[in-house]
Amino acid sequence: MFRMKRLFLVFILLATAVSACGSDEPDVITLMTHDSFAISEDTLAQFEADNGVTVELLPSGDTGAALNQAILAKEAPLADVFFGVDNTFMGRALNAEIFTAYDSALLSEIPDALKLDAENRLLPVDYGDVCLNYDKAWFAENALPLPQSLSDLTDPIYAGLLVVENPATSSPGLAFLLATIAEFGEDGYLEYWADLRANDVLVTNGWEDAYYGSFTVASDGERPLVVSYASSPPAEVIYADPPVDEAPSASLVAPGMCFRQIEFVGILAGTEKQELAEKLIDFILGQTFQEDMPLNMFVYPANENAELPAEFVEWTQLPEETAVLAPETIDENREQWIEAWTEVVLR
Repeated sequence: MFRMKRLFLVFILLATAVSACGSDEPDVITLMTHDSFAISEDTLAQFEADNGVTVELLPSGDTGAALNQAILAKEAPLADVFFGVDNTFMGRALNAEIFTAYDSALLSEIPDALKLDAENRLLPVDYGDVCLNYDKAWFAENALPLPQSLSDLTDPIYAGLLVVENPATSSPGLAFLLATIAEFGEDGYLEYWADLRANDVLVTNGWEDAYYGSFTVASDGERPLVVSYASSPPAEVIYADPPVDEAPSASLVAPGMCFRQIEFVGILAGTEKQELAEKLIDFILGQTFQEDMPLNMFVYPANENAELPAEFVEWTQLPEETAVLAPETIDENREQWIEAWTEVVLR
């Protein structure tokens, strides 16, 4: 009787083990992102199918908020990979030591100018230029010359024409502020902003308020100059209803007038899925993912072998010389720069 019970118990244990093995679900890897992350379902599905895994997306607010969550969870990471730290928050991310280095073979396909971390804890994934966009028809109809520098914007002929975003609440607003600091220095940028205020610059909380609330191309507003992206003109063509033959807006890309935002992807230290995380990084830097980004996030792929959509090729002006500030300098001064700007422009 005892022997029968023992055999029955062994049979149950074996059956349970076999059943568990047979019902294993695909492994899961978690990708933490900012809320602006977007990619085609088919693209993620390809990685999942090739690796027998499920990619779980973890949108976590804007870049700053997402990074803060990742830092607070350093001892027990919320995800395996983080997408979206940019060069305005890079210093904070690296100082927090939340990323582990990975020398992806795909780095050979990315220009050196985009590689800002020599240890490859953060790998360049995309970039976008924050520029001044203008209403082509408005300037033609009013026979007004286009501004050729940031300094030109303080000329009375441009009074009441410019709308910008608050750098405390807007990523492009912060990028434009950084462009002015790079151009005029810490000793001169506040005087420049005081001149812009005297020239009736309009400040909104975010990009949507500026672009769709005040910019003459996209709204009933009265401002033909807006701080936006070099990718905005092709977006105007892609989403035009009815269709248009050319972009109604264009970007001002003279030296120093644009700030290049570079986004990075990195493996979070403490992940238990290092090998799988490396595969996901390689996929994100590869052509399939890179060529899918422009029409989903309206950014430019870091991989120089990725082909751009035709609309990007035809309707984008890319600056040859962007404003430059080191990530560590931005990290050390960001908050005090914003506070000083607020005092001069809003109070």
